Amino acid sequence: MKLRRALNRKEKFLMLAVIPVYFIIAGYFFQSPAEIWRGLVTIVKEPDFLITDYFVIGGVGASFLNAGILTLISIAMVYGLGMEMDGHTITSACLMFGFSLFGKNVLNIWMILLGVFTYARYHKTSVSRYIYVGLYGTSLSPIITQVMQLGNLPLPLRFLLCMVTGSTIGFVLPPLATHVHFAHKGYSLYNVGFAGGIIATVIMSLYKSFGIVMESRLIWSSGNNLQFAVLLSILFGGMILVGTLGDPDAWKKYKEILKASGHGGTDYLKSKGGAATLINMGMNGLFVMGFLLLLGGDLNGPTIGSIFTVVGFSATGKHLRNIAPVMFGVWLASLAKQWNITDPSAILALMLSTTLAPIAGEFGITAGILAGFLHSSVALNVGIVYGGMNLYNNGFAGGLVAIFLVPVVQSIRDRRARARGGLSL
Repeated sequence: MKLRRALNRKEKFLMLAVIPVYFIIAGYFFQSPAEIWRGLVTIVKEPDFLITDYFVIGGVGASFLNAGILTLISIAMVYGLGMEMDGHTITSACLMFGFSLFGKNVLNIWMILLGVFTYARYHKTSVSRYIYVGLYGTSLSPIITQVMQLGNLPLPLRFLLCMVTGSTIGFVLPPLATHVHFAHKGYSLYNVGFAGGIIATVIMSLYKSFGIVMESRLIWSSGNNLQFAVLLSILFGGMILVGTLGDPDAWKKYKEILKASGHGGTDYLKSKGGAATLINMGMNGLFVMGFLLLLGGDLNGPTIGSIFTVVGFSATGKHLRNIAPVMFGVWLASLAKQWNITDPSAILALMLSTTLAPIAGEFGITAGILAGFLHSSVALNVGIVYGGMNLYNNGFAGGLVAIFLVPVVQSIRDRRARARGGLSL
């Protein structure tokens, strides 16, 4: 196939499917087929609220198979709805893959999607209008697993509760996600994560009032940095290579991406093309992985999932110039605060703080550093209100930081602009 000709719709989706297929194949180098099957069964049975590393629960091969299957299903859904590929197709696929390494599995996503489909049917509109919200909204899947494991209730009642809970989540998610976007004005890219945090808080408060308490957990693997670094480097390096070969102007367009603010609603695939977007994805993936390794962090299910979150949003807002200041702000905070940057929650906050990339892109490096500094504190404390049941914890924290910080920064910028013009309040 000539790389420099325009890909048709089918070829674009097949290219995106390379990511999950790559990891499914890689999984068989870590575990035998029998071990992968047993591990997949274990993943489905185990609670999976934050932080649950599927590499420990089911093994690396089973985790990659679980993530690969869910990602292929997500891609097939969008393709089957007749939709054209855009930046959100890439973002949703990468998020599905990443968080299926530590929270989403082949059984716990369906009730939430059912609720989104019901919402679309209720409003007599196409499911395609809400499919990405539905895929992002599976961040609340751990709630479904937890309800299914309420030990004192008979199985039929637990299943009914799962249906009611999941469908309710999916039904309220689209209008709530639209509403909360106006609160942070697109300066937090994980908009559904913010909405999900609100929903999780309400649901978990409701369950707690009936005496159902969810305990936090920490299951975290380490010691596999070299093999995972090689695996990821091949993929990200391949993205850069294919992007370079795919368009003679790819690097010129990539430089244009670096000048964008990355504000919510950005779509690099539409505005700059697939080749430049691939380069941006590969560059961001290598940068975040390198940052993590330089600090002495672990490559495992949660951290690889977080890296893929950055890679996915590299199609819809993130690039090196707007993620680096925010990440630096989190690292800087670790030097002054009572936690270590390599602590599990802190290292995830480091990478996922990049939800606030538009703040750095719009208001500059200093604002980005401040956003990261604040985010580290908020992200490490808000999860207690919903017991780790929202996988996009940093999305909820990022929304709060954006709502708090952006009006202040805007007011300072406006005041300076008035001062330059000789005006006063």
